[in-house]
Amino acid sequence: MALWVWAYGYFSGMSKVLPARQLAMSLTTSQETSKEEAAGGVNDALPPKNVTGALNAAVTQGTIKDTICIPGYARSVRPALTVTEPIKRKLMLAEHHFQSARLYELDHLVPLSIGGAPDDLRNLWLEPWNGPNNAHDKDALEYVLWRLVCDGEVPLATAQTSIATNWIAAYKLYATPENLARFHFNHGGGQ
Repeated sequence: MALWVWAYGYFSGMSKVLPARQLAMSLTTSQETSKEEAAGGVNDALPPKNVTGALNAAVTQGTIKDTICIPGYARSVRPALTVTEPIKRKLMLAEHHFQSARLYELDHLVPLSIGGAPDDLRNLWLEPWNGPNNAHDKDALEYVLWRLVCDGEVPLATAQTSIATNWIAAYKLYATPENLARFHFNHGGGQ
């Protein structure tokens, strides 16, 4: 007997009934697979396919000194909890219905600190706090990329593309022990 699941496409506004196996396959990502995925599990460390990243048009290589490189910029453009909490609740219901919301952060795939769009649903996803490749690790990468961009060592577009394409690969490239130490980032994550 096949198990059928009603799937609501939160970001597209479309709903349809899919066989459970097809639904599970549609939720996998084309990004680097993890050991959990290879064993048939879901890899929560990578965003769903519909979360491709979105950029804030006001942040360009030419405006970084007046935007992201000013301390407090990310805080100034961060959406209020009245905006983000309903999004997180809807995503939790759709993706992690029987889990505690405290296990996940509503994350900007392209972080605000390097010009990610604050409230574009293509840039928001539920990122786990625990396990391999978790929110603590991505936070370390975000900080390192912000410093590298603002110090002129990495172009803004390169940083944005790297983190949006595969943040785990970007972590391995940029959040090296040397960069974490150089920028005095206290990394308490799982990498």
